[in-house]
Amino acid sequence: MKLFYDLWYRFGTPTWVEHSPWAGQAQTELIKLFESGELLPGRAIDLGCGEGDNAIFLAQHGFQVTGIDFSRSAIDKAKAKAREAGAEVEFLVDDLTRLTTVTGEFDLIVDYGTFDDLSIKDRAAYVDQVLPLAKPGAKFLLWCFEWEPKTWERAASVIMPLGNVAVRPGEIDHWFEDSFEIKQITGKTSLRGWPRGSWAAYLLTRI
Repeated sequence: MKLFYDLWYRFGTPTWVEHSPWAGQAQTELIKLFESGELLPGRAIDLGCGEGDNAIFLAQHGFQVTGIDFSRSAIDKAKAKAREAGAEVEFLVDDLTRLTTVTGEFDLIVDYGTFDDLSIKDRAAYVDQVLPLAKPGAKFLLWCFEWEPKTWERAASVIMPLGNVAVRPGEIDHWFEDSFEIKQITGKTSLRGWPRGSWAAYLLTRI
């Protein structure tokens, strides 16, 4: 999966999905939450930051930001974008299932389209790694593709260089309800193109 994404970022930009979570611009939900005052400047980390658009937005609005991605090509693009924007962001190459470069706690965690890519085993490892990053009261903005996979999609997830394509309805509660208050803030069904299905955005608050 790492090689797949590294080549993807090296030779293209993953903006072909209707609501691409990986590149293009800072995401709508993040902007609205900041503008409403729901998210206050503090220490923030963008998990699976891709080309860094969300991290750069946060840095431009008073946050101390770290961006993590396991694709070096993505991090290289993110650093270039940050330089062009005049934004100070610490971009690091790391694996969210076994972090080695990140320490301490954060006021804000952002994940656009990373958790849903992972296999069940890697989702469990991700949760173990991410929970210590969230200080009490921290906000966690989690965006994911979410639908009940069809038989062919389950088979394809075994063949493709991806752990999964989407989380199932109710799965966010399963993984996070013991440690976070969970609120779904938006979502959409019937995406055009592929993947077909639904996406959802959740705002979690560390208990």
